[in-house]
Amino acid sequence: QVQLVESGGGLAQPGGSLRLSCAASGFTFSNYFMSWARHVPGKGLEWVAGMYGDDRDPWYADSVKGRFTISRDNAKNTLYLEMNSLKPEDTALYSCAKARYQKIICVASVCCDFWGQGTQVTVSS
Repeated sequence: QVQLVESGGGLAQPGGSLRLSCAASGFTFSNYFMSWARHVPGKGLEWVAGMYGDDRDPWYADSVKGRFTISRDNAKNTLYLEMNSLKPEDTALYSCAKARYQKIICVASVCCDFWGQGTQVTVSS
């Protein structure tokens, strides 16, 4: 069955960095657009980055452009999110998500079919 397991969250100071990982299994990872979304209680869900299986055309939300970098290693079935210049407003539960259909961009919950349990990122001095 499909499994997505995130890791790498934690506490960082403003201006600091963290690297998140999402280990995927149970499907042909390289065929699917994968993304990162974050959830803040009371504020809902925000997609922050996504990438096609062949590494083309990464997508970023305006709020993280220039600070976050998404990447993937298809040989290891792993998705990454490098987060730099962190801000307190980046504090959230970060989850990776799998698109429902192959080779189709998906940066909304309606088109994703599996999620990980999430990893908490807290940015505070």
